[in-house]
Amino acid sequence: MTPAEPTEPPNPPLSRTARRRNRIVAMTFLVIVWVLLWGTFSWANVISGLVVAAILLAVFPLPPVTFAGRVHPWGALRFLLRFLRDLVVASVQIAWLALRPRHIPRSAIIAVKLRVNSDLNLTLTAEALSLVPGSLILEADRNTGTLFIHVINVDSLAEVEKFRHEVLALEARIIAAIGSPEELRQVRAGSTPPPPVDLEGATT
Repeated sequence: MTPAEPTEPPNPPLSRTARRRNRIVAMTFLVIVWVLLWGTFSWANVISGLVVAAILLAVFPLPPVTFAGRVHPWGALRFLLRFLRDLVVASVQIAWLALRPRHIPRSAIIAVKLRVNSDLNLTLTAEALSLVPGSLILEADRNTGTLFIHVINVDSLAEVEKFRHEVLALEARIIAAIGSPEELRQVRAGSTPPPPVDLEGATT
């Protein structure tokens, strides 16, 4: 009987360079979220975002998130342009709902299983969804890579499926912007079965 070959631990410790790179990536995205929340790009917002991000990473240290890919400029530009478009369209739709006092929109809680199960992809997809008016992340399951999202103004199962496909399309744009070749293959080849849907106010 031949001795078993040594196997590499599933989560090898990160090198100092990898930890520094992950902190830079985390701080960069925290600053981007900070500027987007203020709605104005200025040096004051960027500097204050750096200060807030540094405090958050120091006071509330996150588990190490491995960044296995690299930044793809064309994919990043496509993601940014589509995100800004979705932000404007969703803001107009929510404003229109507010101007219709007699219309009571229905809501849904939708579970979407992402094709790339990584902490970074789960976090970035959840952040991008939360910044767009009309959707709110209720829970994120790290074990299965599933997001549970509360969505407003959903009136049919067809609209539920449409939103699910939009979330997966958003994930694909994020992976196209910063994903590794393996993650890109997972997105292209992955398929997700439809999850159970809970429509608020629906009869059983």
